[in-house]
Amino acid sequence: MLALGACARSRGSVPPLPPLPMPTPGTPPTPVVNPIDEVVRRLAPRVRPRWEPFVAAAGLPYPPPELALLGFKRERRLELWGRADGPWARIDVVPILAASGGDGPKLRQGDRQVPEGLYRLIAFNPNSRFHLSMMVDYPNLDDLAVAAADGRFDLGGDIFIHGGAQSIGCLAIGDRAIEDLFVLVADVGIERVQVILAPRDPRGAIPLSALPDLPFTADLYARIQAALAPFGPPPLFQ
Repeated sequence: MLALGACARSRGSVPPLPPLPMPTPGTPPTPVVNPIDEVVRRLAPRVRPRWEPFVAAAGLPYPPPELALLGFKRERRLELWGRADGPWARIDVVPILAASGGDGPKLRQGDRQVPEGLYRLIAFNPNSRFHLSMMVDYPNLDDLAVAAADGRFDLGGDIFIHGGAQSIGCLAIGDRAIEDLFVLVADVGIERVQVILAPRDPRGAIPLSALPDLPFTADLYARIQAALAPFGPPPLFQ
């Protein structure tokens, strides 16, 4: 598993690791502790019992074979869905405590927008300034292709789901929620997690409409809506 720092960058500078001491003959080498594994080991005894009833209520084994995170910017809501052999089932709903910007995709460095599109999680950061974090793969190939067609090149990056309640362009969900999600994603496997970020939730209501000054959002929002189709209706509470 890969660890990075960014919007949730590591606390201060990270000094280089000192060389490992040479073992004396006949003694086993000193094991190298993976910081991500250490976070999961420390949190799992508290976090896994919190997840198990939610996952069981969704009719899924723990950990679920697949996980999807649906982020809706206007509603400030992050939905967690799992899937095994059948359809997607909602596991939980987490409030987004902070997400800067408004409707519309991220276009450039410094615009303070949360991205919109179909993404993956690509790295854990156990040393985040915002407790813990996980990196979203913005800009992805779709973002780069649209930006090249528009003549945009400084797209920014360092987009994370992280703890705390402050954020610029990322999704802040609080310390306890990021602990829960960090362990769940580690247990599922980060490569089996998809992320859908939308300006608002269009399920069962008004479809997403292209932004007049951004024609490419017609195709973007059509793809987001198609990706949301396998998931059920919004939760009863908003």
